Amino acid sequence: MLSMLGLAVLVGVHHALEADHLAAVSSLVSGAKRFPELLRHGLTWGLGHATTLFVVAGLAFGFGWWVPESAANRLETVVGVMLVGLGLHVLYRLWRGGIHFHRHRHEGGQTHFHAHSHAGERQRHEFSSHHHSHRFNWRTLLVGMTHGMAGSAALLLLTVPRVHSPWAGLAYVLLFGVGSMLGMAAVSAVISVPLLLTQRFLTLANRALQGAVGLATIAIGAAAIQATLLVAP
Repeated sequence: MLSMLGLAVLVGVHHALEADHLAAVSSLVSGAKRFPELLRHGLTWGLGHATTLFVVAGLAFGFGWWVPESAANRLETVVGVMLVGLGLHVLYRLWRGGIHFHRHRHEGGQTHFHAHSHAGERQRHEFSSHHHSHRFNWRTLLVGMTHGMAGSAALLLLTVPRVHSPWAGLAYVLLFGVGSMLGMAAVSAVISVPLLLTQRFLTLANRALQGAVGLATIAIGAAAIQATLLVAP
């Protein structure tokens, strides 16, 4: 039993590394400004993911309620739509803080252009005393809960053959959720390195990185939508 529960944590960590999970959290953290904020996004996503799994598992083990296969497929479609929306939001944020090109003429008649962005002004405003970066991020929690609901059916199918009592099943799901929180926190820490470095020293590289995250998130979401819509209800 102990080995199975230990395995639940490792499986949860691995589960956090799935492409759609990485895409969602990457898009959520791409606009973050500090390492603690990035880490909180990962932990909050994991909390939402674990909460939904635990609630669904409790209903399954306690009342025999299961997520129908057709409903599970529709939830995967919802996840795809959500990913497309997250990716579009990243691109919109980049467009809103876009780089402008200005022309200057010197006294000698020489004209040159230079790039200018108001993103720094926004960052200084965000770092002012009235900015409450410590507030709980409900959007990230909702994204995690949606992922948890979509993956609950598959997790229960994996769990039931391994357990001999409802309590053991709930313990497995709980530790699985803890593993997913740890895994996503680790992923957020890794993602933070290029984002924070380029944000401080390479503005164009940071914007290119965020744009790549947005496009990749949209692509993964579109692929999820296409795959689930092709499945018969």
